[in-house]
Amino acid sequence: MAAPRRAWLVFGFSTEEAAGEPGPGPGPRRLESGPEGIRRVWPAWSYVVVETGAGLEVRSAGLRRRLPPGWTEALPSETHLVLRGPAAARAWPRAAALRGALRGAAAWSRALPPPGPRRPPPLPLLPGGFATPRPPFFGALPGGVRARRLALGQEHVVALGAAGEVYAWGGGRHGQLGHGTLESELQPRLVEALAGVPMQAVAAGGWHSASVSETGDLYVWGWNESGQLALPSKALAEERAQDEDPGAADAELTPHQEQLAAEDTAFISIQAFPALLDLPQDLEVSKVSCGSRHTAIITRGGELYTWGWGKYGQLGHKDNASSDQPRRIEYLVAEGLRAEEVVCGPWTTYICVLEP
Repeated sequence: MAAPRRAWLVFGFSTEEAAGEPGPGPGPRRLESGPEGIRRVWPAWSYVVVETGAGLEVRSAGLRRRLPPGWTEALPSETHLVLRGPAAARAWPRAAALRGALRGAAAWSRALPPPGPRRPPPLPLLPGGFATPRPPFFGALPGGVRARRLALGQEHVVALGAAGEVYAWGGGRHGQLGHGTLESELQPRLVEALAGVPMQAVAAGGWHSASVSETGDLYVWGWNESGQLALPSKALAEERAQDEDPGAADAELTPHQEQLAAEDTAFISIQAFPALLDLPQDLEVSKVSCGSRHTAIITRGGELYTWGWGKYGQLGHKDNASSDQPRRIEYLVAEGLRAEEVVCGPWTTYICVLEP
């Protein structure tokens, strides 16, 4: 029997739409891999960096630019692209990266020690701290914080410690730090609500966060305006009520809408402490990723679930609806595809699948 083949699919906002061109629609799109295949992806809003067997490549609106050899990892944003190689990490202006022209002085550079026998932790982590894809490009970590994974949100940072503990710092106005307040933190602070529960993965969205325990439980916290925490969202409930009765916007509240208003306390706009999420059929989670306002998980059985903001089809359900309930991607089930990796861009979801 032939070994399963790996392929990458993408749902949501396209690089063509970012360039002002018509989009391909909400259905899944296959990333062109070529003979080398695709190993990893790092999406920004308007472009994506992919790793093939031939090195790193930048793709945007139909353009594909191969980057100079030697770079092994990427951290993209709409202003700069940070690249890491064996000897240095450097930041280049986005325009230079899209041209594939990384000549001249970099916007930022940091020398790295010689690589050891072990593979280093993935970007954004660097020796002594972490990279950011915007100025000042580097942040130090206190000596007491030994991180093995680190995720960057729009205004906050979440780190996974060596013993499975979780630290969060930065902007906290949407509860995205998980400390029970809406205050910001300048330095890494232990998320005490998760103390004693070893974690295996962390993720940071625009203004929300998530972590997966070693036993496969999923914890979420932060902003829930679009249902990105899979907790009851008032905005989505009101949107559904309007869909049921489009003329209600110019009329008195229907009994259903009055019930929604009366049950306002049941809705969650901000979850300042980590909440253990009840998933369908008590699913165990292996991977999690967060977009700007949506979330995606892979179960230990290889199924993909998504929820949150869906305006551009980034939830993968062949529509543009948002959801505050976890929904399985039925397309993968119908095609017999097993999800292996998931990487959310701001308005996109990239999935690595095994094809039979």
